[in-house]
Amino acid sequence: MTNTQTKLRLLFVVNQGSGNKDVSLSEQIINFFSNSEIAIEIFELPRKCSIAQIKKTIEKVKADRVVAVGGDGTLKLVAECLLNTETPIGIIPAGSANGMAKELGIPLDIEEALEVVVNGMPKKIHATMVNQELCIHLSDIGFNAYLVKKFDELSTRGMLTYAKSAWHAFWNHRKMQVQFKVADRQIKTKAAMVVIANATKYGTGFNINPNGKLDDDVFEIILIKEYAVMEILKIWVSRLPWNPKKIESFQASEVQITTKYKAHFQVDGEYLGKTNKVEAKLLPNAINLIVPLVDNET
Repeated sequence: MTNTQTKLRLLFVVNQGSGNKDVSLSEQIINFFSNSEIAIEIFELPRKCSIAQIKKTIEKVKADRVVAVGGDGTLKLVAECLLNTETPIGIIPAGSANGMAKELGIPLDIEEALEVVVNGMPKKIHATMVNQELCIHLSDIGFNAYLVKKFDELSTRGMLTYAKSAWHAFWNHRKMQVQFKVADRQIKTKAAMVVIANATKYGTGFNINPNGKLDDDVFEIILIKEYAVMEILKIWVSRLPWNPKKIESFQASEVQITTKYKAHFQVDGEYLGKTNKVEAKLLPNAINLIVPLVDNET
């Protein structure tokens, strides 16, 4: 750890239910800063925690940086408390997927991630509001949301559990009739899923939105008409354009998507039930995240 930020005050919002249950995340943080001049406070999320409780703690501590310790759900909680403020948010990835950490290049090793919290730089990113839910990463209806539901129903975690959920979803999920308008184009088609993409890839590393940027003035709508796993893998490996008969991408700052029947719906990895309407709107410069320094800035 360098000495460039020795007078920092850091607040860690810890989801102790994340990660390895045999290792105390709070103890790891305390040990890391044991010989440092940096002041730290730790708030362990209770089983039932309201946004108001977290906000009250943030206001009381008056930290220079607030750090979400857990998965994308923990980051979402902290971001909801600090939406449209200048307070930088750090990420210690300790969840099952850690999609936003991977998106930003934050190390999955806790000590390396703590170095980023201390020495990284703040960066403003946009977010989206999807059906009145803050979305930092990715939201979707259809196939993947159904997969998230099945994953949540299983007692274990990890890639094997994810693979089992994906296999079940592949054979049991049915396509839906979707409709939305982008610019002057009216879309009405059957689809396996529709993604509101703030980020570029899922926590598994699956690149669903290769052209996405976190700091521009649009989000992407990814329309997957078929279960086009091989199509996405082809793009991922070769960078060739999508086959528009299977996958299309649109850019917008707001959109309303409707389905003929209610479809499975998720935001940032949290399954939210079924809906037949998704309304999304861009929130520009909404969140201040701490990201690793690039070589020419060190």
